[in-house]
Amino acid sequence: MNIDQVRNYCLSKPHTTEHFPFDENTLVFKVAGKMFALTPLDKWDKGEASINLKANPEYSIKLRAIYKSIEPGFHMNKKHWNSIYLYKGELDANLIMELIDHSYAMVVNGLSKKARISLGL
Repeated sequence: MNIDQVRNYCLSKPHTTEHFPFDENTLVFKVAGKMFALTPLDKWDKGEASINLKANPEYSIKLRAIYKSIEPGFHMNKKHWNSIYLYKGELDANLIMELIDHSYAMVVNGLSKKARISLGL
């Protein structure tokens, strides 16, 4: 997947917004004001594409054991975030989209019932 495909897929999720809260380089995707994905844009230009995604801790352990391209989240809480190194070519687009879906779902499921209802989720 390229950056446009990742961006479009993230933005296709209901109520997703994009931001640059840290700097002009780190693109962050949020649902209801909470991050579910972030990616350093300069790495895409250098052929070192990566994306950080939230994940269930038990699922993270399994993913990290199976895929060399999935590591504890760089500059993130290592228990709840993974860095997905897309440039290594190990992961296909379907798996990347599943990981984005999982991250999005983790954030949505962590919202209060009232917030989920108000968003229609």
